[in-house]
Amino acid sequence: MLKLKFQKLHQTMVTSVNPASIMDFLFQADVIGVDDMNALQKVKDNKGEQEQCRKLLILLHASEHPQAFLQLYLAIKNESHLQWLVERIDKFSDQSVIGLLQQLDISEPTGCVNLCFSDI
Repeated sequence: MLKLKFQKLHQTMVTSVNPASIMDFLFQADVIGVDDMNALQKVKDNKGEQEQCRKLLILLHASEHPQAFLQLYLAIKNESHLQWLVERIDKFSDQSVIGLLQQLDISEPTGCVNLCFSDI
């Protein structure tokens, strides 16, 4: 769910978030590695913070880390000046997200989400 929300808010993230502290948080949480940090730092040196943030988001979308977007959310929540963005993420609802929720079974007590294959 968070991954979809972040995808829908991609442009807002790119134009509003300074990625340096977010990257540090994600590195500390072992979501991104040394090679990722080095590559992202080179992007900033050449093209600026917006491109660095864009590349970070693309990296997270391509990641197989099970908590990539939860950790991204926590990193943003950790930034007091981004509380408006946390509120926007929390309140975000889009028809595509609602449609996906209708296809998901979120009744698992573990919090796991399973696709309802009867709808496919």
